[in-house]
Amino acid sequence: MTIIDVAAADSSMVETVGGKAAGLGEMIRAGERVPDGFCLTVAAYRSGELPEQELIDAYERLGGGRVAVRSSATAEDLPDAGFAGQHDTCLNVEGHAALLDAVRRCWDSLHNERATAYRKAVGVDEAAMGVVVQRMVDAEVAGVLFTANPVTGCRTEMVVDAAPGLGTSVVDGTVVPDHYVFGHHATPDGGGGCLDRRRLAALRDAGRRLQAHFGTPQDVEWAFDAAGTLWLLQSRPITTLFPAPPATRDTRLYLEVGHMQGMLRPVTPMGMSLLKAAMGVWLESTGGRFDRRDPLPRVVPIGGRLYFDLTDFLRNTSMRGQLGASLEVYGPRVREAVDRVLDDPRFAPRPGLPFRLGSAVRMTLRLAPGLVAGVVHSLAAPDAGRARAYRAVHRMRRDVVPPAGHATAAERLRWVIEDAHRPLRTAGLHGLMGPLVAGMLAGTSPAGLLAGVASAEELDVVLGGMPYNVTTDMDLALWRVAVNAREHRELFLGTDPAELAARYRAGELPDIGLDGFLGRYGMRAAAEIDVGMPRWAEDPAPLFGTIANYLRVEDPEQAPDRRFELAAARAERMIRTLAPRARLARPVRGRLAVFLMRRSRKLTGLREIGKFAWLPMIQESRRQLLLIGADLAGRGLLEEAGDVMFLDLAELAQAVRHGEDHRPLIARRRAEYARELRRPTVPGALLSDGTDLEALAPPSVPAEDGVLVGMAGAAGRATGRARVIRDPAGARIEPGEILVAPTTDPGWTPLFLTTAGLVTETGSAIAHGPTVAREYGIPAVICVRDATRAIRTGDLITIDGGAGTVKVERHG
Repeated sequence: MTIIDVAAADSSMVETVGGKAAGLGEMIRAGERVPDGFCLTVAAYRSGELPEQELIDAYERLGGGRVAVRSSATAEDLPDAGFAGQHDTCLNVEGHAALLDAVRRCWDSLHNERATAYRKAVGVDEAAMGVVVQRMVDAEVAGVLFTANPVTGCRTEMVVDAAPGLGTSVVDGTVVPDHYVFGHHATPDGGGGCLDRRRLAALRDAGRRLQAHFGTPQDVEWAFDAAGTLWLLQSRPITTLFPAPPATRDTRLYLEVGHMQGMLRPVTPMGMSLLKAAMGVWLESTGGRFDRRDPLPRVVPIGGRLYFDLTDFLRNTSMRGQLGASLEVYGPRVREAVDRVLDDPRFAPRPGLPFRLGSAVRMTLRLAPGLVAGVVHSLAAPDAGRARAYRAVHRMRRDVVPPAGHATAAERLRWVIEDAHRPLRTAGLHGLMGPLVAGMLAGTSPAGLLAGVASAEELDVVLGGMPYNVTTDMDLALWRVAVNAREHRELFLGTDPAELAARYRAGELPDIGLDGFLGRYGMRAAAEIDVGMPRWAEDPAPLFGTIANYLRVEDPEQAPDRRFELAAARAERMIRTLAPRARLARPVRGRLAVFLMRRSRKLTGLREIGKFAWLPMIQESRRQLLLIGADLAGRGLLEEAGDVMFLDLAELAQAVRHGEDHRPLIARRRAEYARELRRPTVPGALLSDGTDLEALAPPSVPAEDGVLVGMAGAAGRATGRARVIRDPAGARIEPGEILVAPTTDPGWTPLFLTTAGLVTETGSAIAHGPTVAREYGIPAVICVRDATRAIRTGDLITIDGGAGTVKVERHG
């Protein structure tokens, strides 16, 4: 069958008639008023032959006259991809020859440049084209209705753009439309535009019906004819909305916390589940009381990201006024958004504490004495404190004892749930805390003690070339591997990293010391706190990409070990410069600041050691989970072992113990995960109705043309060509280029050793990216909104890490 009535289509027929026709058929089935029409099916497109007589006959049955001929691709109007404006629509088509020509134009538009680029961007490999032919509506006024605010994400608002005549002028942006915003249950105010109150109410009611029918916010094209009749021309999901937070009884405020670890990519469901389970084990060791089903109820997964529910702290009378300073680490836009929320009556103060006082007291009594003693001991004897921290790491790694090789899936699962994170209960973790906190205090306190005496840039220099940082040690160890690879330079520069990884696993590469590197650091990866992410020991391809970058370094002074050595020397000179100034200006506080600066060189590098100690537990949990996945795949309950990462621990237990088949759930979650991987931006502050608070902020005004304003990350200035990278895997960056990225975590830091500077869209002064940048002595600017879109690879840019600005000198 090559032609069917639009009324006969439904949502199950996307592969038959395309997305637009399927949506129109669904609207008709829901009782909505849709212009009559028919659809030329996808089968005709795939045959390559236009059934001219069948089209003409269907056109005559429709009554002839003026029609709209509209594309209906199989990848169009879907939850993951709207394809708005990517394919052709022909209006006011009349006559047989014009009809056939319009259909051919729709077919041809499937492969136009913009549609091809869009398919690549959203990960659609193949598509085919159906064509919808409908009666033209003589529109008096037409436009677009969004059942959620597409700018702010608010799910309780509708937005209408309207203009006289055909709606194409609104869709293609050739007119300035009348703009209306109103609540789902409010009475819209016509406001004197081209829509009166009655027509706006009709649109509101239609929008509510369509959203209820399709189960998700909708982007609706509509038209009113001269008689005032509302015609619905299209309804498709709004694909750009960030996923909504869980439904709550009252309005809540969530802050995104993943960027504190340099992580904006979504966390797998298993990664989220294991993270909460691990934190539950730690809370249990501190005497805290919690619900085992959800030990971290304030950490809420939204769109696969980690958000913290700040609501109860905002509503606390004594805490709300103190939040501002603590939110500095989130960057200026998030802090400003939270400041505005303080005036919102929905967040007015309420009685009660945001935590259980008894649990807080018990945790304090259990942790404080040892922590205080550990901090004092470490500051007094930093070498001994650091040695204690290293012993704790060794002890925790030794205590990760997996089940025997012949263990059943049930036994492996029990180990993951109950035993994998047992080292977090031991004294080993608490042995880390004193030296780690002492190092943090030593690194941050001089800024307050020397305010007005030493500049932020001078104090940043003190933190450069910081020894004893496991991430820095890792990066320098990889540099030494690259040095070993120099005699095979052409091999490592001229071979794709994925092929090199395959040859390494097959034992076909020369020995450059990678075995030893992976033996110590193989549990690391980008987004490494997510158990769903492959470790470098499993897939070393990203390392081969970085080795190739290192092999391009030709200037000995730009060698990473030399740069690190120079940064350390500058830090020591700066302490000697600041010491007399500090003592003269502030005899007591100055001496204390100098003491802490010297201690920071012994202890502050330990800032990464806590997570480093945790990674073997994550790595072994991943190995056990993949073995469970392989077992379930062998039983036909999973398609492949890796599917286990798209379940949580409770769901996996159902599959292991009761044979429950979760494959449809896994397929849906894989699709959601792939969609979220493509998301270019993530809201930093989010309300429970979906509102992105940053989107409500007045636009920031650049200091001057071509200048992007962010936040100081690491002092210094650099000019160089930009290299925009969204994923570190296999990324190439030439020596002297400036890395521009959404965010960075330890999996990115090997790239830092050849870059001249760093620009990120998110982050905080204490996050991995700027901290490691300071240690390497390279400037960094963070929280530059939309940097990866405003800056292109090859642009010549100047960054000022002290002022927090990026100037685009010349587009590449």
